[in-house]
Amino acid sequence: MVFKRRDRRSIFQILIDFVYPRGGWGRAFEYVKHRVRRLPDTPEKISRGIWAGVFTTFTPFYGLHFLVAALIARVMRGNILAALLGTFFGNPLTYLPIAVASLSTGHFLLGSRPDNAVDRSLGDKFAGAGADLWNNFEALFTPAHADWHKLGLFYDDVFLPYLVGGVLPGIVAATISYYLCLPLISAYQKRRRKRLQAKLDQLRKKSEPTDDLGHS
Repeated sequence: MVFKRRDRRSIFQILIDFVYPRGGWGRAFEYVKHRVRRLPDTPEKISRGIWAGVFTTFTPFYGLHFLVAALIARVMRGNILAALLGTFFGNPLTYLPIAVASLSTGHFLLGSRPDNAVDRSLGDKFAGAGADLWNNFEALFTPAHADWHKLGLFYDDVFLPYLVGGVLPGIVAATISYYLCLPLISAYQKRRRKRLQAKLDQLRKKSEPTDDLGHS
């Protein structure tokens, strides 16, 4: 096939590229910035799409960020592709501070404290919830009994505080991104229109007939 990769990546290489892409995060950021600037839409719609994408990274719906960002952008009448690109605000370098900010804010607003008696780390709570999901799925086809304890603990200590606490920092980060991107995209599109107009003017001048006849 024409578009098939010549060098097939292993699962390990895919994971490494996710944590640290080839060329570094600086190059990845430049690529996203380039794609955003060249989107064929108004600066306002593109910036609203970016707002939706950045806000989505502060939600606990991991694995569904593209879908959530697209839905929010649709409601806001923003550019959906810009929303998808905006979700790259969440990456392995930012997920930890995003999670800490969201969880801390959520527990503060809910007046709760995480229960560390059973699972002491956030990773343990994710693992425990995953184990409960798998065991309960097996219980549908085996004599095993379903157990929702760790899922309940995950919901109380992680999901609900993350969902509630991510709203405020998500709005702040998304709004800052909106007001940073709007003038930059507007200026870029104006410069691009001027360059295109200049090229069109040059083509028109070249295509104009010239008077080569002399006067007697």
